[in-house]
Amino acid sequence: MSIPRVAIVGRPNVGKSSILNWMARKLVSVVDPTAGVTRDRVTYTMNECDRYFELVDTGGIGIVDSDDLSEQIEEQIRFGLEQADLLALVVDGQQGITPLDQTVARKLQKIGKPTMLIVNKCDSSKLDAEADTFRTLVDTDPVIVSVKGERNRKELLEAIVEHLPPADETEAAEGEQKIHDPELKIAIVGRRNVGKSTFINALAEEERVIVSPIAGTTRDSIDIRFEVDEKSFIAIDTPGVRKRKSLANDIEFYGLVRAQKSIRRADVVLMFFDASERISRVDKKLVTDILDHAKPCIFVVNKWDLGLDEDMTTAKWAEYLLKTFPSTRYVPVAFITAKDSTNIKKVVNLAQTIFKQAQIRVSTSKINKSIRKAVDENQPPHRRNRRPKIYFATQVAVQPPTIIIKCNDPILFDESWKRYLESCIRDDLPFDEVPMRLYWRPRTDAIERDYDDAIEDVPEEFFDEEE
Repeated sequence: MSIPRVAIVGRPNVGKSSILNWMARKLVSVVDPTAGVTRDRVTYTMNECDRYFELVDTGGIGIVDSDDLSEQIEEQIRFGLEQADLLALVVDGQQGITPLDQTVARKLQKIGKPTMLIVNKCDSSKLDAEADTFRTLVDTDPVIVSVKGERNRKELLEAIVEHLPPADETEAAEGEQKIHDPELKIAIVGRRNVGKSTFINALAEEERVIVSPIAGTTRDSIDIRFEVDEKSFIAIDTPGVRKRKSLANDIEFYGLVRAQKSIRRADVVLMFFDASERISRVDKKLVTDILDHAKPCIFVVNKWDLGLDEDMTTAKWAEYLLKTFPSTRYVPVAFITAKDSTNIKKVVNLAQTIFKQAQIRVSTSKINKSIRKAVDENQPPHRRNRRPKIYFATQVAVQPPTIIIKCNDPILFDESWKRYLESCIRDDLPFDEVPMRLYWRPRTDAIERDYDDAIEDVPEEFFDEEE
């Protein structure tokens, strides 16, 4: 059985997503007054009362979707109900029973799975007396809650655990694995309709998120756990991004914020492009966000079958990317067709490789030998009638590799020479496919002021091989 799943179901706008976020104590699912915001299944694993279980937020049953995706949303709900071990029917305590509530309850009765009743939006205890009227929907004691009023969260969690099937021997082990960090968190970002959700479904080997030609189908950042070669990964499917001035409503704005947040919490970012489309302003904005956060990145050119139809070559696309993003020369490029699962596993393997690069720590001696070699081959030009001097450098952090360079005055080194030095360091050290941060610092203490020469006269201990 592994970890039991609890599907949170109900008609639109009864607070299903709010309840998931409330129990998780974090923003997992998008919440908005607009009916039908949740389209895909959004999940979160809990550990309460010595039990592990997975909460599954589903779309509102009976919604007429504005983008004509009702059928796909219903399919996602059906998957959620089929895979659930417990159904949690959510109703609105302020509105009372509606005909759609009754329709949903009859649908759940036909499924024949254990069902509990959550009466939400009971912000005042005055509404508690009305909760018993909902027993006609589900013949169990209702759990009365209010997300807004912070009422009965503990009681709700205890009730869920009480309704769960007995734990088996694998629940604890799998639960620990899901709650603890996976091998790698991979964010999939890109503008709308470049194939991110198709890629996610190929990784998960199931229809985990809705795929549609309608741009903007995905609204949540959805964490999908998958395995490759017995290693656990999380893929973060993000909403497609478009120009800020083109954002139609709050839902799209939150989608943009989610995409940016996903970049920050990812270990590796897959930046998706459409092989049949030109690079856009939105693409440039996303690449800028990735660079600003110094995240290891792979440029993924999707729909490569369409690129081949237009006589495109990998060399031409790589040159196009380099010309558009000259500061990303180090970023590897992958060409895939997600709908056919072509090169999917190669991208995951490449993501593991560059993530390992970002975690490497290099000895001070190797860094200084690399810099001394670069200085010997190309001396930094004099500036303001002064000679630029580097005294020593050392790595102070990983993810990204961060190197402090001590010099007589950072302003004496022009940007082109700094780029040359970074290129030399990449060539000599194992950071050829990941971002680096180089911080130039002037000498500040008395010991450094005693040095009159550049790096070639640094004390020998800085060049001794370290273990």
